[in-house]
Amino acid sequence: MTSEGIHPQADPVEIDPVPSGAGEGARAAKAQAPRAGEGHVTPVMAQFVEIKAANPDCLLFYRMGDFYELFFEDAEQASQALGIVLTKRGKHLGEDIPMCGVPVSRAEEYLHKLIALGFRVAVCEQLEDPAEARKRGGKSVVRRDVTRLVTPGT
Repeated sequence: MTSEGIHPQADPVEIDPVPSGAGEGARAAKAQAPRAGEGHVTPVMAQFVEIKAANPDCLLFYRMGDFYELFFEDAEQASQALGIVLTKRGKHLGEDIPMCGVPVSRAEEYLHKLIALGFRVAVCEQLEDPAEARKRGGKSVVRRDVTRLVTPGT
């Protein structure tokens, strides 16, 4: 995992909470994150913010290589709910960006725990190999998108 920073002057966006009927264990899935396209944001974090904004009522399992990573308040909530280490990745508004992650090989186990606690999870997969992204040149980012929504009803 590499460390990529976010310009501290980016404006935050608050993502709406999980609906009240989402389950007792579900907490608001808010994220203090820069808006995509505003301020200086690394390409990877801009992609995360865009995908998170499209899935505000879910924790976002964001695939990065052999891990699913969670950022901002998603990371804080998942870390506490799963009993996993909360770390940091870069800075936003002068503050560390909370981050946690789970290995892809154990993702189903962690998904089941989160769902049992009432969380909704959007699973965001890499849709191409990093080598394919490099062929596009520049600061191309591996294409990612949500391929699965996991909820207590699924």
